[in-house]
Amino acid sequence: MRKASRIFKHLFLIVASLLSVFPFYWMIIGATNTSSEIIAGKLTFGTNALTNIKNAFSQYDISGAFVNSLIISVITTFACVFLCSMAGYAFVIFRTKLLNAIFGILLLSMMIPFSALMIPLFTMFGKAGINNTYLAVILPSVATAFMIFFFRQNTESFQYELVQAARVDGLSELGIFIKIYMPVMGSSYAAAFIIAFMNSWNNYLWPLVTISSNERRTLPLLLSYVSSAYTPDYGVIMVTIIIATIPMILIFFLLQKYFVSGMVGAVKG
Repeated sequence: MRKASRIFKHLFLIVASLLSVFPFYWMIIGATNTSSEIIAGKLTFGTNALTNIKNAFSQYDISGAFVNSLIISVITTFACVFLCSMAGYAFVIFRTKLLNAIFGILLLSMMIPFSALMIPLFTMFGKAGINNTYLAVILPSVATAFMIFFFRQNTESFQYELVQAARVDGLSELGIFIKIYMPVMGSSYAAAFIIAFMNSWNNYLWPLVTISSNERRTLPLLLSYVSSAYTPDYGVIMVTIIIATIPMILIFFLLQKYFVSGMVGAVKG
């Protein structure tokens, strides 16, 4: 009975793994085939890879969109992780009834869909004169309720005795945060880095609203533009998708170990 249960579990995991990997396989296969072969459902490698890559970079400004996405994502990620970790740290270390009430309101704000905030944000940024800029895309993502909640939960497991010892030694609060808290919470930072980068890199709706010039267009916007052509070239689309996917895959595999431990820490907190 136990052996049969183990076999069933392994078969289930194998099927689930194949279903998860198949879209990536289809994406890579599609980048080597023509549009007609992709539409026909060809599942083997073709000979059109170089042509698809050449057409993608000659017809569309992929490198410019990649640089735009990279600039926005890197700045947003570092700013979001640093500011939200400071907030999460403060909610735990300087715990008061007022801060607990503010944190509760912050959690309630997570129930408001971003689509309900777009018009006020667009109007506010328009009056400030920053629409159609990197800053307009970055600012709404610099501090998010989820990321503050994530760091707050992780900080619950942080040893308060370290803070007390550092205060006795005369270290400032900012020094405690930078020199003690940040190194100790390294796995949490790695997990937060992946989440923040992934959210920023895949951000589509808000850049679509606030970005109006082709020079500042991000990769998700470019991919949408390529896909909406009257006669879309699916081989070019697959090449663009692969280019858009590579940074996230690299970051996840480089920080995978820390991501898992950071997420486990958040659940325990």
